[in-house]
Amino acid sequence: QVQLVESGGGLVQAGGSLRLSCAASGRTFSNYAKGWFRQAPGKEREFVAAITGNGGNTYYADSVKGRFTISGDSAKNTVYLQMNSLKPEDTAVYYCAARLYGSIWSSANYNYWGQGTQVTVSS
Repeated sequence: QVQLVESGGGLVQAGGSLRLSCAASGRTFSNYAKGWFRQAPGKEREFVAAITGNGGNTYYADSVKGRFTISGDSAKNTVYLQMNSLKPEDTAVYYCAARLYGSIWSSANYNYWGQGTQVTVSS
């Protein structure tokens, strides 16, 4: 049974930081790209960041570039999202996901999803 479990969400003031973690269990995800997506109330799920299976390449949405950093620890089968300079518009449920094939930018290509963790940024 494959599981992705996110943690690290919470309430933070604008300008603050949070680090999200996504721990994978049930199989080795070394060949999978891992991504973070988010969904705010009334909005569609959107791409935030992704990292290739070997960690060699990272990708970011324009809205978070320069503020968020994705990284991975293959030994722990865990991927992280360091979020700095948070803004109220970053408020959303954040999901981690894993995928083998297809565009790294599209949620439709991700096979496994976590349950999500709430991030709330107050102004």
